[in-house]
Amino acid sequence: MSAETRRSPTTFYREIDRNRRRSWVLVAVVVLLLGSLGGAIGYATGFGWWGVVAAVALASVMSVGSYYAGDSLVMATSGAHELDASAPPERYTQLLNVVEEMRLAGGLPRPRVWIIDDSAPNAFATGRDPEHASIAATTGLVDKLDREELQGVIGHEMSHIGNLDIRFALLVGVLVGSIALLADWFLRFTYWGGGRRSSSDSDRGGGGIQAVIFIVALILAILAPLIGRLVQAAVSRSRESLADASAVDLTRNPIGLARALRAISDDQEVLEVANRATQHLYIVNPIKSFEERSKSLWDTHPPIGERIRALENIAGQMGTVATPPAG
Repeated sequence: MSAETRRSPTTFYREIDRNRRRSWVLVAVVVLLLGSLGGAIGYATGFGWWGVVAAVALASVMSVGSYYAGDSLVMATSGAHELDASAPPERYTQLLNVVEEMRLAGGLPRPRVWIIDDSAPNAFATGRDPEHASIAATTGLVDKLDREELQGVIGHEMSHIGNLDIRFALLVGVLVGSIALLADWFLRFTYWGGGRRSSSDSDRGGGGIQAVIFIVALILAILAPLIGRLVQAAVSRSRESLADASAVDLTRNPIGLARALRAISDDQEVLEVANRATQHLYIVNPIKSFEERSKSLWDTHPPIGERIRALENIAGQMGTVATPPAG
């Protein structure tokens, strides 16, 4: 066994660990932001931490419905239909075989497989846990990608399932939603005279510090939701990078996924069923204008070039030689 081969496993495992650490650091930033906003508002208004508790509770209740019914809603809005694994059309036999290979490689339960009738190649995974997971692929993905590329895409989506990304996104969503609810309540509270009453009370009590904290809370209420959304987008990008690296762990073929990303990104077809609410789910952002513009802090995916370079770097460490696509 060559030195390159012996060194190869550490390459993608290191990439996996790096992206996991980055995700949790970003979550810690959101938690700190929520705590700072809640503490400032609680001190400024005299309500203490009850506002934070109420905001988190409300955001959690709203998220429960999305957690249990979100996958069905996404499939319905995407116009997807489920494949019958016991008697699939011959056109989808290879897709189901690759799904079976990747789920066995990841030690995961068999997901439900859905098809979206659209010539634009793309795919996504959803579901609240590995036991209730689904993978959706477009007809364009099935028709336009070769087997190695298809393995890369399905390995990426299976990694989303194995990494519990839907739960992670829910956690971040609850935190960011709580920040938005708390900030909105405080701004309304201030608009309807709560700020003036608080300042009057602090003047009578000689509490100049409370007036300063009130101003800090007001600034945080304006900026915190924006910062929270930026961090949420960064978390999404981090989880996409994590799924890319985890896919290599399943396929042992980073070039297959790199070729698939390029093929999907370069395809000129428009995925008609995609929208702003579902674009973050797909392996490649289906809103074409986002891929044509320069990198943005609001993007939910890392730039395609950056993802491909990371995969090529892993391939180089593994000693893998890039091969041209079949056909």
